[in-house]
Amino acid sequence: MPRPPAPDEGFGKLIALEMTERGTGTSRCRLSVSAIHLNPHGVAHGAVIYAMADQGMGAAVYSLLEPEESCATIEIKIVYMAGVPGGELECETRVINKGRRVAVLESEVRNGERLVAKALGTFAIFPART
Repeated sequence: MPRPPAPDEGFGKLIALEMTERGTGTSRCRLSVSAIHLNPHGVAHGAVIYAMADQGMGAAVYSLLEPEESCATIEIKIVYMAGVPGGELECETRVINKGRRVAVLESEVRNGERLVAKALGTFAIFPART
């Protein structure tokens, strides 16, 4: 039986990320861009957008894990397509494939209707520490 969603804690709270939806192999999160999220050029820092994809991927794969399993990011490739000077960011993630030891996921980050980044990631699946 898959495990229940993990609570929103830690790094996500640090950047004011809100996990708004968790499904079976999917997730959605959002963030209101503020001054703390901006780079020196006045747009959302790439690390903020990357963190949204990483958090979204973790939540999506976590929803498919058994209680005795855990996961961690192996790698994420992200393509940035547009700067974001403000407003709302929303990240939608889905598991593309889940094997016994590796899951492959994709995330899309949007600013309104505008696609601003797309990410492809892999996560390791391993026994949880007890």
